[in-house]
Amino acid sequence: MTDLADGGPRLDVVGFGEAMVLVVPSGPLAAATEAGLHVAGAELNVCAAVAALGATSALATRVGADPFGARIIADVARLGVRTDLIDVDDRHPTGVFFKDVHPDGARRVYYYRAGSAAAHLSEADADRVLAARPRLVVVSGITAALGPAAEAAVTRLITGARDAGVRVALDPNLRPAMGSVAVQAQRLLPLLRHVDVLLLGLDEAPWLFGAEDPASVLAAAVECGAGTAVVKAGADGAYVLVEDAVTHVPTAATVVVDPIGAGDAFAGGYLYGYLGGRDAYASARLGSALAARVMATVGDNDGLPRPDEVAGLLA
Repeated sequence: MTDLADGGPRLDVVGFGEAMVLVVPSGPLAAATEAGLHVAGAELNVCAAVAALGATSALATRVGADPFGARIIADVARLGVRTDLIDVDDRHPTGVFFKDVHPDGARRVYYYRAGSAAAHLSEADADRVLAARPRLVVVSGITAALGPAAEAAVTRLITGARDAGVRVALDPNLRPAMGSVAVQAQRLLPLLRHVDVLLLGLDEAPWLFGAEDPASVLAAAVECGAGTAVVKAGADGAYVLVEDAVTHVPTAATVVVDPIGAGDAFAGGYLYGYLGGRDAYASARLGSALAARVMATVGDNDGLPRPDEVAGLLA
């Protein structure tokens, strides 16, 4: 990894987590004869959205010394995200996952990430990110669930950020595929008081706060010490606090081809607005616009705005 501590202007956002190669077949996996390759990962998707809007971002991760790792580095750069904080690990492979799409629209995702290079992210990697002093670091509960080393790295990153002058955005991203959801939630709860922006799904809230309605969830998040919170409610849009009032932000989606990755695009748009001084409602509307674009495409970070589209989107 390259130390960015003295590398010029501060980065706006650094994402800390795993990027993987995504294989999307032309039909159900059991019968497909063709497939497309994409690169995805929660933190990468957020960084790509931020970069598409014109801010600076970098991904901090580990990839294997294999063709998949090379593909990730190339695609991260293509998305406008800096690769300085990507470490190539010659002892562990790059993670891969497959999306199984059925004719009725049902989707299931199969992950092959056990023992991956990113599962070996360490506290030293977290220190590298803090030394780079980005304005904000983005991390998800997925990273903390990759294994003991990655969990320690996430804890180090979140608890050390404030002293380094770095703000933290956390998306719990509780996933049954990563083990017990209850354990994942309990792992994150003590960290919330160090978090500046909490972006969570309404379906995750009962595991974290025992609450199910947006108003109770937002109140519980603030009570736990999170600086600000956003509740993502899927097709129902999002909920934010504006001058202590719970405010609904409707979804901007009109065409849904594939909803996977939409939450990350929303987070990227929201965080761009947050860093730019927009209020929570305006930031969430920007996030909703990006989520709608991603849902209208197949890949997790396809559909993000081109440079010539950004000015109109931001207006």
